[in-house]
Amino acid sequence: MEQRRSILTCPVCSHRAEETMPVEACVCRYECRSCGATLKPKQGDCCVFCSYGSVPCPPVQVSRTARLSR
Repeated sequence: MEQRRSILTCPVCSHRAEETMPVEACVCRYECRSCGATLKPKQGDCCVFCSYGSVPCPPVQVSRTARLSR
């Protein structure tokens, strides 16, 4: 079962915020609550959770689980 909570860490000010990830959508923009920086996915990542989160987004978690169970 995939995790729905992830801690996003701002690369500008290092502020950490726990957020709930959507199950069937990718979050492409996130505004840091501390410094106001707009976080965008790094090249090759689908969303800000995959780039800056403690846990990747649910679709990536499902994909990894499927690969491991083969």
